[in-house]
Amino acid sequence: MVRISVRIGCVGEIRLKEVKKDMAGAKLSAGIGVSWFFPITVVLARSAKPKTRRNLNFTRQKHSRHLRTEINRLRRQSSLPQSERVGLPAKIFDDETMIAFDKPSGMLVAPDRWDKKRENLMGLVHDKMGHHVANVHRLDADTSGVFLCSKNKIALDFLSGQFQSKTVQKRYLALVALLPPERAMKLATPVVIREPDGSLPEHFTVDLALGEDEHQLGRMRVFRKRGGKASVTEFRVLERFSGFALMECRPLTGRTHQIRIHLAAVGAPVLNDPFYGDPDVKLLLSGLKRRYKGRDDEKPLIARLALHASDLTVKHPTTREPVTIHAELPNEFEVALKYLRKFTTPLRRGAGPAA
Repeated sequence: MVRISVRIGCVGEIRLKEVKKDMAGAKLSAGIGVSWFFPITVVLARSAKPKTRRNLNFTRQKHSRHLRTEINRLRRQSSLPQSERVGLPAKIFDDETMIAFDKPSGMLVAPDRWDKKRENLMGLVHDKMGHHVANVHRLDADTSGVFLCSKNKIALDFLSGQFQSKTVQKRYLALVALLPPERAMKLATPVVIREPDGSLPEHFTVDLALGEDEHQLGRMRVFRKRGGKASVTEFRVLERFSGFALMECRPLTGRTHQIRIHLAAVGAPVLNDPFYGDPDVKLLLSGLKRRYKGRDDEKPLIARLALHASDLTVKHPTTREPVTIHAELPNEFEVALKYLRKFTTPLRRGAGPAA
């Protein structure tokens, strides 16, 4: 007897148990249609007791049929739409004209420019709901939170018009790292004057033109004189910690990476920002808790980009009344704030809730 284990990519596993020993070392026949479709590994183990040629032929036919059936099942599974293999994010608003999702960090909104097969939210939406559902704005892949779509052409035009006219109210929450001046983004003149203790003022506005960085693909940069597009963001400090702060961010324009680069320009980049942040700054429990030695492989309390689209307010396409859609803070965010509040002394200067 020979035991064969056929592994098919990461999709599944087939086990064929009763096969003759003289099949050991033989390649799978192309007739079953798997050698070119799935990467396979065949492991054969001999047994001491052979069977007759008649039984061998029967066994070959029997398991060849079983193998074809299983391969076809896995092939159908691999060709399913994205939405059936990976579920849609949680819905946080849904009616006859629009739908909003709580987009997780790390998920693309639209197909990647270089890898069209990479999973993206609108691909999931189109597979599940149809191509009449369209997004009316965008979020960075690493930003989580409210993501709004329209369900018909009238709603699409009405909602998109609000984004173009800049009448949509957007509220983000960001956990930032306060950098010393020598490690902050270098600009000709300071954007914001810090307090005597080095902290940020309670309220401030950043008005810096932004445009694509010609030297670093996929990044933006500040334009102080000519070039770039007008970009304005209002900020408020909600909670202050030692070396960190929780910020409320209200962008008045909608440029790529606007909040991230505006915060970096004042020396307070979003925590874990791979483009505009400081890679040496990590939020570790050993850095907060006294006498906590930690481990060599200690993981940060939050490893993702610490930026979350918390609230989005638009006029409803049908009622024309304001509707505010809210996405709760993700768990990693909550954990980070929990330990910051527990092991540091937060000083609230801003009014209103922190989240």
